[in-house]
Amino acid sequence: MNTLRVLCLFSFIILVAFVPGETHDSKQLPVPNENPLAYQIDQLIKNSSVTDGSAVGISIRSAKTGELIYEHGGNQRLRPASNMKLLTAAAALSILGENYRFSTELVTDGKISGNIIEGNLYLKGSGDPTLLPSNMEDFAKTLHDKGITNVDGNVIADDTWYDDVRYSPDLIWSDEHTYYGAQISALSISPDFDYDAGTAIIHVAPSSVGKKPRVTVEPANNYLSILNNSRTIDEDDEEELNIYREHGKNVIKIEGTIAVDNPGEREWISVWDPTAYAFHMFQRALGQQAISWSGEIKQSGAPENTQVLHTHESMPLSQLIIPFMKLSNNTHAEVLIKELGKVIKDKGSWDAGLDVLKSEVVKLGISTEHSVIRDGSGISHINLLRANDITNLLYSVQNEPWFHAFRDALPVAGEEDRKIGGTLRYRMKDLMIEGRVKAKTGTISTVSSLSGYIEREDKENIIFSFLINNVVDEDKAKELEDKLVFLLVEYY
Repeated sequence: MNTLRVLCLFSFIILVAFVPGETHDSKQLPVPNENPLAYQIDQLIKNSSVTDGSAVGISIRSAKTGELIYEHGGNQRLRPASNMKLLTAAAALSILGENYRFSTELVTDGKISGNIIEGNLYLKGSGDPTLLPSNMEDFAKTLHDKGITNVDGNVIADDTWYDDVRYSPDLIWSDEHTYYGAQISALSISPDFDYDAGTAIIHVAPSSVGKKPRVTVEPANNYLSILNNSRTIDEDDEEELNIYREHGKNVIKIEGTIAVDNPGEREWISVWDPTAYAFHMFQRALGQQAISWSGEIKQSGAPENTQVLHTHESMPLSQLIIPFMKLSNNTHAEVLIKELGKVIKDKGSWDAGLDVLKSEVVKLGISTEHSVIRDGSGISHINLLRANDITNLLYSVQNEPWFHAFRDALPVAGEEDRKIGGTLRYRMKDLMIEGRVKAKTGTISTVSSLSGYIEREDKENIIFSFLINNVVDEDKAKELEDKLVFLLVEYY
């Protein structure tokens, strides 16, 4: 252990020993010499202001043997937040496989006669959450390359691969316009390579003082309407900008102020009806290729006997799971739940998909009798898991052929590259343990969680799960999580 790390560890132990908080009867604490790890963790938990009035579940296992090394409320059912994605990812990899791909098809129920499609043209979605506007352009270019200039029929969006229930059962109304609360559809597009399906990016840049800021939308479209009630203010004035979408509409409201020296703000906003949004972009692409149609723009299912004109396949699940887990993408989680239901039960619904997930995670160490599972992302405040079950799953999956994909998709502490560090990219850098912690973060109001793997020098690797509920400040709970991780890396 180098000198700087020794000093860091010494300072940390002093902090644990003397952190202000409640006083406790020392007889109830482990004896330091008998179990120094348990003593240090208990001291940290009991004397932290974060845990005063909160509920804490901690589970620590040997990654080699699965032996439970330490627990504190490990069998207490707590809200996992995005740690629920660990279950979703494991079930998806186990059932669908690493090479599974989503497909999107362009089909017709008619025939091609010269430069005309005599019949209806369908854009048929099958759940791909990584479709981009450029893919819509590819579909249109395929028709252009075939010499097609007109569709003598309707142009139809088919999103019937999944049911028409757009929101998971416990999504709260105030999350509806956010990128992490986007509607779920079998036909949807993302604005960029974060793959936040069913969203658009609103750019707001200041103009001159007293004037309205400049607003642009990515991708450019006429599907969203902008109502700009904001203004540019002097650089010394206090700015407050609010960007949101009206309920049930595709009107984006921009209110408040932005300083003249602000380089610009960006906000990912979910759209209302992602199927219609994706289809709007397809229609734009057709227009750019000078392809017209004589019929209507509609949404309905394609008949069984159709001619496939073009197929786009997503990246394999082993790659898709990286933005899903690294960036904690809620839409990907819920798409995977519906896909499990569709593939196994021929029902693209939350009920069917969650039934499939529950059956699968039992095989991987989760006691569903002691759990409440309401979605795949963890955004529900009704989800309940036990920390001991999470570490049991993390131990179990090590023996699966797809484990490398699962592990490599986890955020890595202190790695600032978003594609590596993800939601942990700025955490634990000051503790000098970056790169050695691969774990899934979780945050919803009053909840923070962290579960994953610790790689240690010349010592056995560790599996851990921290579930902290009923907290007043989630950021302070994360500071506690980081201190707990440091103990496991350097002290145990």
